[in-house]
Amino acid sequence: MSALYPLKFKTIFKDKIWGGHKIETYLHKNIGDLPNCGETWEISGVKSDVSVVDSGELKGQSLADLLEKFQGELVGEKVYKHFGNIFPLLVKFIDANDDLSVQVHPNDELAKKRHNSFGKTEMWYVIEADPGSSLIAGFNREMTEKEYVEALNSGHIMDILNREDVKAGDVFFLPAGRVHTIGKGLLIAEIQQTSDITYRIYDFDRVDDKGQKRELHTEEALAAIDYKHYPEYKTLYTPQKNEDVHLVTCPYFTTNVLDYTHEVSKDYSNLDSFVIYVCIEGEFTIKYNDLAYPVKMGECILLPKTIDKVELKTTSGFKILESYIE
Repeated sequence: MSALYPLKFKTIFKDKIWGGHKIETYLHKNIGDLPNCGETWEISGVKSDVSVVDSGELKGQSLADLLEKFQGELVGEKVYKHFGNIFPLLVKFIDANDDLSVQVHPNDELAKKRHNSFGKTEMWYVIEADPGSSLIAGFNREMTEKEYVEALNSGHIMDILNREDVKAGDVFFLPAGRVHTIGKGLLIAEIQQTSDITYRIYDFDRVDDKGQKRELHTEEALAAIDYKHYPEYKTLYTPQKNEDVHLVTCPYFTTNVLDYTHEVSKDYSNLDSFVIYVCIEGEFTIKYNDLAYPVKMGECILLPKTIDKVELKTTSGFKILESYIE
């Protein structure tokens, strides 16, 4: 059996009606002839789009193949016991050249009942933001289902939603059930549960190139929505250089941001989980077993559970999102 090593995967590119070109111009990824690249899926266990290893001895093997073969050695014993042969996280870059639809995702219980799937709790890290960019997360006041339906049916849905001005470095945690949309002009890194279930609530009456409006899921969304109002929707944290800064912890993932100007050693021997690095600035090299694995902005790499000590070396500095399951 081949030994595990830090794994990079082939990027999966997604054309979207609201997509643009920042994935190409800012993250320097070749989007080919896609007219509107809205998303890239960097690490995915979603059945319709399972990631494939891009380099090394395991090149060409899918993440599903690796899970079946390596099990807890890849993801950690506890993680494998809970999720089996489905990789539990989906990592994306999202380029919103226009507003995404207003939407909501079901929780585990509802998703299991309706779709035999996991729910979708997610987080966003804003990599780049055009001046004046904003997004929507949650309601701007306490809401009931009846009030929500009245606002939706009367064309006033946007009046009850919480809009946030955003800049690079902002973080939003979106538990399943929170109504949301990414606004025009934002480039975002998203870490989420492995699920592609979205209930589209409102789509600004857009039509596609065939003149068709996209499907809405008005009824399905009602039972999925969390109607509560929360005092704070943005994740508050203090950026720090050369130390790990915690961003989000939930049952599905923990994410930290590491903004370093020099090399750092990482020891994960007490963690029963894989680790994902999403490089959002600069570049670095993972040193492991006398081998070097370079990672640059716009790339993601998966450290299997069996790799518990690495050195991250850099000449120019780097900023990465570090995610795992506790």
